[in-house]
Amino acid sequence: MTEPPVTRGFVGRRRPARPDRLPPGQYDAGEQWPVLAAEPTPLVATDRWSLTVDGLVEHERTWDWAGLRAEPHERLTVDLHCVTAWSRLDTGFTGVRVADLLAEAGPLPDATHVLAHSSTGYTANLPLADVLDHPAWVVWEAQGAPLTPEHGGPARLLVPHLYLWKSVKWVSRLELMDHDDPGFWERGGYHDRGDPWREQRYQGDP
Repeated sequence: MTEPPVTRGFVGRRRPARPDRLPPGQYDAGEQWPVLAAEPTPLVATDRWSLTVDGLVEHERTWDWAGLRAEPHERLTVDLHCVTAWSRLDTGFTGVRVADLLAEAGPLPDATHVLAHSSTGYTANLPLADVLDHPAWVVWEAQGAPLTPEHGGPARLLVPHLYLWKSVKWVSRLELMDHDDPGFWERGGYHDRGDPWREQRYQGDP
């Protein structure tokens, strides 16, 4: 959930060291990480934070802050691609794979999609395959430090192979469904899937 309309601390473009890693229409933002959001930044205390996996699952599961961090987790380095055209390469995170969290809940055979919910009410829709067949995480650290509120802290969804609006900030719920339910930006005309390598920015893009 990092797409329109406010950007702070962003000073322009730079020549990429690895242009082959930039999808069409993107430019390398270097070490900058622009802050863009559709709503005010909430301050979610870790002692009040939780993540629920529910919907079409065998067992609804909820993790509190300590429970999530006790799950097997990993450090990862990924490239981020925003639909507003900037990319940030080699960004480090720490988190738990979404596939592992869903496995604990047990997706039912008719589950085909995930609707990711933020504590603010923001949502983004994802085919279930985009969090099972591709790496996706719930992360709480970025570049070795706690994830800041403006970037989705204390924890956010991270689906790096799609545009960043799919990586819901302040994630609080993953709802498994048997149909596609457009999220906040999808209802406003953004592409249903959002693959940056295919430039799937808006409805009607291939």
